[in-house]
Amino acid sequence: MTVMQRSNLTSIYDRWVRPSYEVRVRGTLDHPTYLWGSAGITTDIGFDKALVLHLRNDVFGAEITFGTQKASGAKTKTTIGTLQPGECASLQIDNISGVFATCELESVVACVINQI
Repeated sequence: MTVMQRSNLTSIYDRWVRPSYEVRVRGTLDHPTYLWGSAGITTDIGFDKALVLHLRNDVFGAEITFGTQKASGAKTKTTIGTLQPGECASLQIDNISGVFATCELESVVACVINQI
C-alpha cells in the first residue's frame, strides 16, 4: 500500500482558517509597533460581527505594554496594560484604528484573530 505524502508547501495554507501571525515589538509610545491596524489609518474600523484579537507574549521575550488607538477626533491611544513573558490577553477589535504595543527591550507577540 502506498502512503500519500503531503507537501510542505501546502502547510502555509493551514493558517488561513484563522489569521495568525507574529510581530516583533520594540519602541516607545511615540513610535509603537502595531499588532493590528496602523498609525496611517484615518477612520475607525467597525465590523458587523466584532473580531477578537488574542495576544501571547513570547516566553523568552520582555514585558510589553499594549492598548488601542482611535482615529476619530484627535488620535488617542488608550493603554490597556502589560503582558509579562508567556502571558496572554484577548481584546475585541471594533471601532478602532489600531492595536499597538511597546517594549523597552524587544519581544515577539503571537496574534490570532477570531470572529465573535
